[in-house]
Amino acid sequence: MSVPIVQRPIEGNIRVPGSKSLTNRAVLCAAMAHGRSVLTGVLDSEDTQVMVEAWKQLGLRIDWDRDRCELVLEGCGGQPPINQGSLFIANSGTSIRFLTAALAATEGKYLLDGVPRMRERPIGDLIRGLRAWGADVVSQNPSDPECPPVLLHAHGLRGGASTVRGDVSSQFLSGMLMAAPYCQEDVHLAVEGALVSKPYVDMTLAVMERFGVQVLRQLGPKEAEHVYQIASGQSYQGIHYAIEPDASAASYFWAAAAITGGCVRVEGLGLDALQGDVAFVKVLEKMGSKVVFGQESNGEAWIEVSGRASHGIDIDMSDISDTVQTLAAVALFAQGPTRVRGVAHNRHKETDRIGDLVQEIRRLGAEAQEHDDGLTIYPRELLGCEIQTYRGHRMAMSFALVAMKVPDCLVLDPRCTEKTYPRYFEDLGRMIGSPPKYL
Repeated sequence: MSVPIVQRPIEGNIRVPGSKSLTNRAVLCAAMAHGRSVLTGVLDSEDTQVMVEAWKQLGLRIDWDRDRCELVLEGCGGQPPINQGSLFIANSGTSIRFLTAALAATEGKYLLDGVPRMRERPIGDLIRGLRAWGADVVSQNPSDPECPPVLLHAHGLRGGASTVRGDVSSQFLSGMLMAAPYCQEDVHLAVEGALVSKPYVDMTLAVMERFGVQVLRQLGPKEAEHVYQIASGQSYQGIHYAIEPDASAASYFWAAAAITGGCVRVEGLGLDALQGDVAFVKVLEKMGSKVVFGQESNGEAWIEVSGRASHGIDIDMSDISDTVQTLAAVALFAQGPTRVRGVAHNRHKETDRIGDLVQEIRRLGAEAQEHDDGLTIYPRELLGCEIQTYRGHRMAMSFALVAMKVPDCLVLDPRCTEKTYPRYFEDLGRMIGSPPKYL
């Protein structure tokens, strides 16, 4: 894909699609609930489609009005009508981890698998956590038993005490939390080690609470240890639930303003958003951009970023790791190095978001140093080249921002953005005044 060169500051307002993270959490809770749920603002993308299709395959009635971004779902009350199946999850980490935990709480036999890259993504810590609750769940991967496919001979979950690692992916914890109300006994779930992407766990708890389940959260005896208690006998209840715009998707447009010295307002997101990635604007502010939080007369929030991000930064991004690639694009146009820390878990995403990112930064003519927990970016004069995306949607969206400032840059495999933001290049084209061209 060729992105038009932008000579002027980018300015405008935009409403990005619904949050992928909230959509998949809401769909899972609605599917396991008693009664009907109506979800609005639903994201239509590959990751959300595989979650919805999995529940349809298990017999749930789901009506999806894609034009209105609305989904009506009749919950199964904790037991899907069809209690067996081979579920294809593509490369959706949230879907396979959340479904593995939820289906372990039911009765049935299920195989969950995906694309070849999915068979390289970790799930062993979740399997061990579920086994502590009595689950019969195993990896069917002969090359790496820490990764999918996953086979479940589900006969419900006992519950009780269990631990789960928090330093590889917060999705293990979120999956177990969402399954916990359907355990036979009270649940005491402790996080082992550091908890990465904690705002995503907070999001999980907020969605669970809206669907009627209470979780007691406390700090354990060790520093930064998190413990969660869920009483048995609870269940999700069908509700009307509005999904926020996706803050990770919004980050690209805020970054466009920071790179070009423009002014971009994202509608529908504010300081009280459930998504931790809204904190990305604070990173841009530390780099020199101006950030304004506001509200329309009807109460709808917005966040506006203006002015260039003029200088590099040294920052821990463990809580907002999905925006590391966005920051990398901004850092290439700042003065001085940018050091990103706390994101070792980014190696286990759709791509190696550290190693692959470093490779493409170097391909552009800049310098980048790879660290165990992140990377350092040293801006240089950038050269046109073909940018490999490694089927990584965030690689494609982030480097498109670089391509709009560097002549002769081509973003390869741009359609990988269908994973989370199918209309990204259409929206970017409207913002910059000229559509990118598929080659």
